[in-house]
Amino acid sequence: MYIFEPQLKQTLWGGDRIIPFKHLDTQMEAVGESWEISGVKGNETIVANGKDKGKSLNQLVSEQKEKLVGKDNYERFGDEFPLLIKFIDACQDLSIQVHPDDETAHRLGKTRGKTEMWYVLESAPGAMLYNGLKKKITPEEYEEMVENDTITDALARYEVKEGDVFFIPAGRIHAIGSGCFVAEIQETSDVTYRIYDFKRKDKNGNYRELHTKEAAMSIDYTVLPNYRAGYEPKENEGVQLVECPHFTTAVYDLTEPMTLDYSDLDSFVILIAVKGQGKLICEDEEITFQMGDTVLLPATTQEVKVEGAVKFLETYV
Repeated sequence: MYIFEPQLKQTLWGGDRIIPFKHLDTQMEAVGESWEISGVKGNETIVANGKDKGKSLNQLVSEQKEKLVGKDNYERFGDEFPLLIKFIDACQDLSIQVHPDDETAHRLGKTRGKTEMWYVLESAPGAMLYNGLKKKITPEEYEEMVENDTITDALARYEVKEGDVFFIPAGRIHAIGSGCFVAEIQETSDVTYRIYDFKRKDKNGNYRELHTKEAAMSIDYTVLPNYRAGYEPKENEGVQLVECPHFTTAVYDLTEPMTLDYSDLDSFVILIAVKGQGKLICEDEEITFQMGDTVLLPATTQEVKVEGAVKFLETYV
């Protein structure tokens, strides 16, 4: 079981919830993101426990290969870890943005696109986000609406509460709004095309770069009646939230011990504690598992016992 040193990112829109949520002893302010597990070059997370302490995630993959990520995943992704896990805390609206799919990303000279999901943590009253189009628009209308500051009129807007889930496939316009606190699971890709930034200026007085042309190439103009993922919460069993080619995610809300059986799974597993506290027991290893913790289980893991009153996300490829 691997725990990593989080990479804390201070941002213009960052809040004050990540530090206490993760029980960290630091005075950093305006922390917008905590990168929990990352193989993004230049932003690799470092192992914080055990005999591999001090190694980067990418080192682990290159050394352990399919033993860490699974046979099929290693054949598919090679030495690149396929998922990026974050906590995001917004005290201002983030930019309206979109991510390309793999095909569009390749055309634009990028390695791959990005599909992601959000699990909403305890957010501020009235917190909202945008996800998807609420009405049909053409590419030409899209460019006009960006130009005349009305693009948000075309977007589905949601007030959110703890436990809400949103799936954001590549091509879907989205934005995290002020007051939102979320766990994000995404493909390992840092490709984001900024559509609209509310005419804000950075600390140097400059408007941030927009990617209107690249975004136009990436947008899926499909309109759906609802973009919030529906599921029925249950105690002491896994409830699937999202299943797609890039990741499968479930939520567990445990009040009694449970053994998770991974003997038939050819993948690493990531467990993300979103509430409560407990411990994970795997063979002769035992670690604390509490709100704000993220743990990577190698593909060789057969089973893990979870004890305590703890709610967590489970994700794998």
